Amino acid sequence: MGPQRCGGLLATGRPPKLDDAQVEKVRAALEQGAQAHGFEADLWTLERVGLVVERVTGVKLARASVWRLLTGRLGWTLQRPQRRAVERDASEIARWVTHEWPRIKRGR
Repeated sequence: MGPQRCGGLLATGRPPKLDDAQVEKVRAALEQGAQAHGFEADLWTLERVGLVVERVTGVKLARASVWRLLTGRLGWTLQRPQRRAVERDASEIARWVTHEWPRIKRGR
């Protein structure tokens, strides 16, 4: 099998492991959320996506290939969850910023 045409350009290298129909199956599966696939937190990791890809398509991908699938073919971006303490007290934070921080800043 020789080079393939891709949008008027010659595509070199190995053809993708997943065809367009398989990619759409993966997209639909991922859009259901991680919890729908039995994961405790609704958070996608490369490992979790790789497991779902394998379940949906039967194709096992390396982490780098999962990353390329997500960012290249699916157009997803890296997003990290915000880390905040469960014990966070918004009113105490506001009091500290209003009263304590100016006092500390003045050096008293």
